[in-house]
Amino acid sequence: MKKVSFFQSIRFKFIVILILLLLLAIQVIGAYFAQKLQTNLEENFTNNVEQRLQDLTYYLEETFKKDRDEAEQIPSLQQEVQSILTLYDSELYSDLQVIDTQSRVIGANSQLDRVGKRITGESGVTLALNFGQDRKQILRDPYTGNRMLVRIIPLFNGDTVVGAIKLEASMEDVYAQVQSINKIFLNGTILAIIVSAILGILVARTITKPITEMRKQAMIMSTGDFSQKVNVYGLDEIGQLASTFNDMNDKLKQAHVTTEGERRKLSSVLSNMSDGVIATDETGAITLMNESAADLMDKSFDELKGQQLIEVLQLDEKVDDLFDLQEAGSMIIDFSDDEQFYLIKANFSVIQDENEQITGFITVISDVTEQEKAERERREFVSNVSHELRTPLTTMRSYLEALTDGAWENKEIAPKFLDVTQNETERMIRLVNDLLQLSKMDHKEQTIYKERVNIMPFFHHILDRFEMNKKENIVIERQMPKENVFLWIDKDKITQVVDNIISNAIKYSPEGGTIKFKVVKEKQRILVSISDQGMGIAREKLDKIFERFYRADRARSRELGGTGLGLAIAKEIIDFHHGHIWAESKEGKGTTILFTLPLIKKKRGGR
Repeated sequence: MKKVSFFQSIRFKFIVILILLLLLAIQVIGAYFAQKLQTNLEENFTNNVEQRLQDLTYYLEETFKKDRDEAEQIPSLQQEVQSILTLYDSELYSDLQVIDTQSRVIGANSQLDRVGKRITGESGVTLALNFGQDRKQILRDPYTGNRMLVRIIPLFNGDTVVGAIKLEASMEDVYAQVQSINKIFLNGTILAIIVSAILGILVARTITKPITEMRKQAMIMSTGDFSQKVNVYGLDEIGQLASTFNDMNDKLKQAHVTTEGERRKLSSVLSNMSDGVIATDETGAITLMNESAADLMDKSFDELKGQQLIEVLQLDEKVDDLFDLQEAGSMIIDFSDDEQFYLIKANFSVIQDENEQITGFITVISDVTEQEKAERERREFVSNVSHELRTPLTTMRSYLEALTDGAWENKEIAPKFLDVTQNETERMIRLVNDLLQLSKMDHKEQTIYKERVNIMPFFHHILDRFEMNKKENIVIERQMPKENVFLWIDKDKITQVVDNIISNAIKYSPEGGTIKFKVVKEKQRILVSISDQGMGIAREKLDKIFERFYRADRARSRELGGTGLGLAIAKEIIDFHHGHIWAESKEGKGTTILFTLPLIKKKRGGR
């Protein structure tokens, strides 16, 4: 997982939030404090000015009330007013003027050249002289830019306005004090922010350290390691979170162990299943496949991963989508080609979640080639048995019907008909006996009585019997070693094998032909070959002559009374003796049947 930078971490966010909260609190407090301080200083300054103005106003009104000679009034009043202003001069007053009803300045604390001159354009003064209105306001000097407190107060003699006072007091000292205090407040704010940032880092570290440890532990847990736990630093919410995290770690560990066990069981089951299992997602793309499925499909999982199941199973022409497979349940899929017959049976099922929504498909496949072959062979066997039994029965019925219809009275025809019926009956008996013998062999019910036999005299005895009963124009040529060779065999069963092979050789040999019976002793076995000079068998038919009811020349075999089971029985007997039997032939040059039998193994230390 990518490491979180400091500026993206919760520690940085915590510090920023703490500083912002502090700034907000300081700004609110500072704004309130600065406003109240400014208001307070302004009120104190104004009250100080007002107190001084009250005394000044009283003395000036008393001065205006005095009776004077008309000729001496103006100078005397002006002189007395000027003297009073001198007494009440103060640093608070930037400018102080006393104005009479004629709008003339009769006294000032500065710029004395204005005394005696009229004031024009002063609306405040005019309102005070004409209507007795008092005015107080703070204005900014257009020349210096300083803020000034301007007071215009009418002077009364009874109810009559006799003059006015105009005062201008600079308030820059007040605002300078406010600015100085704000500067101090700003420095304190910066210092508080620095201290808060340091404290925030420390506090944030105590909060984020357990969270960082839990993050690291979560990353370790994601790899499957549940052995470590996070430290619990307290009993607060973070501590409770750490304790809960450790409890979750224990439960996840147990769940992981359980899941891993189930996964191993499932993996073992899938690996050891003889059937193939293919899993897909809801779209039909392959997501899982066991080794058996890979062997059956002859492709690895890496080759088939992500491919569509329908395409892999070559079902494009049979189904349109996966839901058709769900309805089909199972089907036989033919993967045969020109070289191999290959059938696979596929069973389809769906995977659903708790909402019964389809999340995937499971396909179980198995090789049913041998089963299908066996089923075909069974059907063919039943058909062949039915055919082999129907032919003699039909013949017998025809001849018996003829005898019933009166042929039995004909002394020349009746014996022939009865002879044919007897031959067909014997043929059916041979067929049934051969079938019973094969059935016992198939069900492992055939008992083998092995004994130690000197094989060369044994073979000579069988061939002598054929020499006595054979046709005079068929020659049996023997090529066998003169030494004694001992085998463990069932004499009756091996006699049946040789009888069946030689009987077939005699049947298919031409007039005056020769049958070669050859025995060769090899290292751990003997090899027996019986060759005729018949018409031979095509190469593609050689492997089939040991199948039940198979005849290379069906018409001639049936004419000669064969059942088509002789070589099949011979193969079963040789297999019981742990030998091997096969055929070699060329068309027009005869056929050779070969089989092997194992020699008796000598014990160590024996002679």
